[in-house]
Amino acid sequence: MLKRPKHIFTAVAAAVAIALFTAAADKDFKIGQNIEILVNLFRDLNVFYVDEVDAEKMMQDAAAGMVRGLDPYTEFLPAEKMTDFELMTTGKYGGIGSLIRQKGEWVYIAEPYKGSPADKAGLEIGDKILEINGVSARGLGSAKVSSMMKGEPGSTLRLKVEKFYTSDTQTVTIRRERISIPAIPFYTLLPDSIGYIHHSDFTEGCAEQMRSAVMNLKAQGAKGLILDYRSNGGGILQEAVAIVSLFVPKGTEVVSMRGRQKESNKTYYTETEPIDTLIPIAVLTDSYTASSAEIVAGALQDLDRAVLIGRRTFGKGLVQSTRPTGFNSYLKVTTAKYYIPSGRCIQAIDYTHRNPNGSVGYVADSLISQFETRSGRKVYDGGGIMPDILTEPQYASGFAISLYEQGAFDDAADMFMRENRDMEIDPLTFSLPQEWYARFSELAAGAAEKYKSETETALDNLAASAERELLLPEIKQYADSIRGKIAGDRNGYFQRHREELTQLLEDEILLRRTYAEGVAAHKLLTDKDVEKAEQVLSNPTEYRRILSEQDTDRK
Repeated sequence: MLKRPKHIFTAVAAAVAIALFTAAADKDFKIGQNIEILVNLFRDLNVFYVDEVDAEKMMQDAAAGMVRGLDPYTEFLPAEKMTDFELMTTGKYGGIGSLIRQKGEWVYIAEPYKGSPADKAGLEIGDKILEINGVSARGLGSAKVSSMMKGEPGSTLRLKVEKFYTSDTQTVTIRRERISIPAIPFYTLLPDSIGYIHHSDFTEGCAEQMRSAVMNLKAQGAKGLILDYRSNGGGILQEAVAIVSLFVPKGTEVVSMRGRQKESNKTYYTETEPIDTLIPIAVLTDSYTASSAEIVAGALQDLDRAVLIGRRTFGKGLVQSTRPTGFNSYLKVTTAKYYIPSGRCIQAIDYTHRNPNGSVGYVADSLISQFETRSGRKVYDGGGIMPDILTEPQYASGFAISLYEQGAFDDAADMFMRENRDMEIDPLTFSLPQEWYARFSELAAGAAEKYKSETETALDNLAASAERELLLPEIKQYADSIRGKIAGDRNGYFQRHREELTQLLEDEILLRRTYAEGVAAHKLLTDKDVEKAEQVLSNPTEYRRILSEQDTDRK
């Protein structure tokens, strides 16, 4: 065998090094070139554009445009957005603690949080905000009113309101506080000693709230737990790890992160002793369960520690971190993907490999891989987390959504409360009086007239395409006939959707007397997913079978 002289390998290595250096230098040159172009572009627009431009906004738009082609979670956060970002991550802000809603030119109190400064000051749902610190609120809009009501904790706010029940004018002085929106707004002990916990988001300290809820329910005799992560969009990753640590042994792997930079690679293990490693757990998920909520659900599934019930989760397996960019502005940037204990990444959308038109698609079926849980059950990556037990989604009808957006439920609930101000209302037994549904139908008749069904929209599209193809005379009479039948059947919508509309109206009424907790308790009475979870947790044999034998579906 012939030996090649060492100097040949040395020459090849040198050639490769020169090529890499040249490529890097060329890349750096192009970057510098484009930076200079951007500066020149900004200068000339600022000087020569026909109208005066907002230079600061133009630069912020440029920064936002720089990240627009990456993924929806990477974004530039200018200083004025940091308050909203802090609220999203901590769940805390300085204010009076109330939701508001706009109706016409005025803004109204929509929901004072229980025990908040607004609640303690006697503000009620339906109170009209007339003045804020002496400034008329008429025409300001909800965004401006919200901004004026927020402020440093300890500062005072003077509101003039028109009271909902009496129409009297009242001025109240409220001291703002640090408002903390609970990540776990509601938990309760259900029949058969099953504890239910609604976890709404992963803000700072939510793991301690979860610990407190679990301990409280166990003290009441809970023999099983339902953790409701439906519509939970996630948040702080470390809080997810801390929640999993409540139910598995210390030192258990929960999630790992892998990125381009070495510092992005990290594996998280549980660091505290658990509360209970044996209590049966059911986790509820849906298509809005995302990010940290998926970490909790997926880790508990991979560790065979909980039965998942509901719908496939959203599929957000991307990790973000914030980096300061100066002057109190930040870049929120995707730095890694996360992987749950089985080794699977549940990211559903492939942002890296875009289509020629710039659109993105889901991970291809051919790229989906099989993994195993701790007991050997088959699970899959590539598109969220598939629950162990699939249930049918309960969608809101288009008719109900239309009435809600037009304020029909608010108006009817307001009238009901005025007429029944002294009625005792128990969320576990309250039901809308039959005669009141007929009144609601009358009150909402105007809103119903504005509703356009999918069928009507399809008819409009059919008529438009027929007109373009010169076919309209042949089909117009049939389309008009169908439209007439639909328009004459508006009252039929109220009958077909009676159960759904009744529940929504009951929720609005309960909110005015029993706060959000009462609404949550009332919803449990008809919740199919909760009912299924109770059945599974009450059947130890079936629960153990699922965790030891049952594979999840790929689709």
